[in-house]
Amino acid sequence: MVEVTALREQAASVPAASIPMAAIDRRDTARRTVYVVLPAYNEEASLPPLLDAIQSALEPAGVAYRVIVVDDGSRDGTAGVATEASLRMPVELVPHVVNQGLAAAIRTGLAAALARCGANDVVVTMDCDNTHPPRLIPGLLEMVADGRDVVIASRFQPGARVIGVPASRQVYSVGAKWLFQVMFPIRGVRDYTCGYRAYRAEALRQAVARFGDDLISETGFSCMADLLLKLRRLSLVMGEVPLELRYDRRGDGSKMRVLRTIRQTLLLMLRRRFGIR
Repeated sequence: MVEVTALREQAASVPAASIPMAAIDRRDTARRTVYVVLPAYNEEASLPPLLDAIQSALEPAGVAYRVIVVDDGSRDGTAGVATEASLRMPVELVPHVVNQGLAAAIRTGLAAALARCGANDVVVTMDCDNTHPPRLIPGLLEMVADGRDVVIASRFQPGARVIGVPASRQVYSVGAKWLFQVMFPIRGVRDYTCGYRAYRAEALRQAVARFGDDLISETGFSCMADLLLKLRRLSLVMGEVPLELRYDRRGDGSKMRVLRTIRQTLLLMLRRRFGIR
């Protein structure tokens, strides 16, 4: 696992990346702001329509928002797209000098968001490949406003749609759902692996206070499930909304290696079940 300290050194030119997660202070704001964290690796083609969709979903609804693009060492024009977008909408670029993987990008993105969040704010994480429709964000926010600490866009809620997803990915998702629900039940949660989520900022701060830099300790795609298992230990209120997963909008193949992710997820379950780090 890439240590958080190394992450901060590599992104030293960006203030957010150098702020220790456990040292982030609380700041109140009169108006709720939504911080959308986008971990991005070679998403030059997918990022422009995604940013346009975020703007179209949130600005007409009167939602105050900021987008944090974590460029995880992309070799294409991802950073340039984010920089150009910042001239017309609230987008901030947080770069990694080299590619470090999804877990490191999520860790950096959450640190950057929490460094800016007030007590009433919300942090949304979503994929940067344009498969997660931003128009679902207002529904996530509504459930947070109703008292949920964490809200997941779920593939397993009535009304969910999954379009263009390979059979191997669907088998993994259904199998993971079943195993997690049996071994680590969470009231109101069926989808443990989807990264499209809304977190109440104070809930994340509570998690940082409890786990520190170990809040995200997995190195692969299983990091999202591990994060949820740690939040489970805080007795937070969680819920779900139906997800529309549009895999047909991907410009290239998935960056997730299914067999590797299955192995990582099974090992994660065993470690968490028996209290092994």
